[in-house]
Amino acid sequence: MTSLRPRRSVLYMPGSNARALEKARTIAADALILDLEDAVAPDAKDIAREQVAAAVKAGGFGGREVVIRVNGASTPWGKADLAAAAAAGPDAILLPKVSTPGDITLTAKAIRDLGAPEHTRLWAMMETPTAILNAESILRTALDPASRLAVLVMGTNDIAKETRARLTPGRQSMLTYLSICVAAARAHGVDIVDGVYNDFSDEAGFRAECEQGRDLGMDGKTLIHPKQVDICNEVFAPAHEEVAFARKIIETFDLPENQCKGALQIDGKMVERLHAEMARRTVAIAEAIAAR
Repeated sequence: MTSLRPRRSVLYMPGSNARALEKARTIAADALILDLEDAVAPDAKDIAREQVAAAVKAGGFGGREVVIRVNGASTPWGKADLAAAAAAGPDAILLPKVSTPGDITLTAKAIRDLGAPEHTRLWAMMETPTAILNAESILRTALDPASRLAVLVMGTNDIAKETRARLTPGRQSMLTYLSICVAAARAHGVDIVDGVYNDFSDEAGFRAECEQGRDLGMDGKTLIHPKQVDICNEVFAPAHEEVAFARKIIETFDLPENQCKGALQIDGKMVERLHAEMARRTVAIAEAIAAR
C-alpha cells in the first residue's frame, strides 16, 4: 500500500492575520489552510496574499500539510492569488466554488504554466448545488495525474446557503450531499474532508459531528478554531484496539495456510479477505499518524 497522509484535522487560518500564521506552526493540526478567500476582507486581500506567500516560502510548519486557499478566478483577486500560490509552492492549492470538471483541468494547467512545483496538489471545494450534481465528473478528472486533484473539501455553510437547507443538529439536510461526494471521492481515489462546525464552544456537538463525518467515510474535518483540533484528531484516528485487531487480521491472512482462503474466523468473528485490505489501510494510517 502506498504511504498515506493523515488529514484528520484541517484548520483554516486567516491569511491577513500575521500572528495567526506564526501560531499555525505550533498547532497540532494535520493540515493548515492559509486562507485568502472567505476569512479575508476585500481591503486586506493584497496584504494577506503577501503574508501567506512569505510564510509558505519561509517554511517551519514541520509535518503539517500546508494549503493556500485562493479566491476564485472570476474575482478581482483570483489571478494574482493563483500566481502567488504557484510561486510559493505549498503542498496544495485549494480552489473554491468548483462546479465543473473544467474548473479543475484549467486550474491545473494554469498552475503548471505558472511554474508550480510538481508536489503542489489541487484541493477542490464542493460548495454549490452544481458541484454536487457534477460530483462524479469533477472527481473523474483525478484519473489524469495532470489534474493534480488530491482532496475534496466540503463547504457545508455555502451548500446550506445555496440550497436554503437548514443546518440542524444531526445535519439531516446535508447527508445526501455529503454521501454523494464521499462516493465520488472514493470511486476515484481522492480524499475528502468534512465541512466546519460553526459553534466552536460546543464541544459535545462538535464531537458528535466529527463522529458522524467519520462514520460517513470522511478522512477528516475542516476546523475554524485551534481548540477543535484535539477532539478532531482523536475521533478520526483509529482506536488502539481497532489497530490491534487490524494487525491480527493481516497476520492471520498472511499465514501460509491461509493464503488461498477467502474468509476466516478470528476471535469469534467471521472476517473476509476484503477486511484484510481494510486492515492494511487502518495500520498504514495509524503508522502515518504516529510518524506525525
